[in-house]
Amino acid sequence: MRREEMSDLMTFLAVAEERSFTRAAARLGTSQSAISAVVRRLEERLDVRLLTRTTRSVSPTEAGQRLVDTLRPAFDGIEAELVQLDEMRSRPAGTIRLTTSRAAARRILMPVISRLMADYPDVKVELSVDARFTDIAKEGFDAGVRLGESLDKDMIGLRIGPELQMIVAAVPEYFRVRPAPRTPHDLTAHNCINLRMQTAGGLYVWEFEKAGRTLNVRVDGQFTCTDSDLAVEAALAGRGLVCLPSDHLGPHVEAGRLIRVLADWCPPFPGYHIYYPSRRQVTPAFRLLLDALHWRG
Repeated sequence: MRREEMSDLMTFLAVAEERSFTRAAARLGTSQSAISAVVRRLEERLDVRLLTRTTRSVSPTEAGQRLVDTLRPAFDGIEAELVQLDEMRSRPAGTIRLTTSRAAARRILMPVISRLMADYPDVKVELSVDARFTDIAKEGFDAGVRLGESLDKDMIGLRIGPELQMIVAAVPEYFRVRPAPRTPHDLTAHNCINLRMQTAGGLYVWEFEKAGRTLNVRVDGQFTCTDSDLAVEAALAGRGLVCLPSDHLGPHVEAGRLIRVLADWCPPFPGYHIYYPSRRQVTPAFRLLLDALHWRG
């Protein structure tokens, strides 16, 4: 049905319910002559008289009453649905699907999501924890979380955490039998905990930078794993040096459980960002999440 035809039906319904062209015109905010022209056009199109007109009153014909009885429930249903949609807009609801790393999920997302769900019972959140970079549009996610701010051109990125640094550290006991490395080259003589990358399958190469000079070191040691939390546990158990971002190791260094080395070779880098398609229509629930995550430090 064309928009013009829908408008004609709404105009006819107003006249039939008001039993007056004058009152219908006032209700619709138009002129009496415009109302008359619309009803006349509708009757000509349907080839049936819909209204009986006298000098004193207007009333539906039998055909007109049948049309009224059909239109009123239909328009009431449409109006009710529009009200519900407006309520959805003003009362956040629905499911937010996110893909994220385990570290970001635990340290950044879960505290915010827990508060959000407590405050808005109609909001649901689904987290997919995955180390690989995910095509969020292809796989049906609303957004993803990853380190850094390098994004595809059709993505919007929002910073949700502080800058990070890589930290190289080991327990104090480790350095009682080995001298602390003074440059990344010294790591070849140390027992280092390796992290195998789940995406590519290779071992993570420890990356360093100082005064514009970059240096990558392939380390060796007794223990290798694919999980950063296990690597932290191994370091705390004295299994060797570990190299991970500051959100993993910072609290242990501050508490004295681990001793940091090579800090001058580990400059800061952009922390966690949430990214989503620029063409995405942001729902009220998703907007709430973005506002809650937005880093203001």
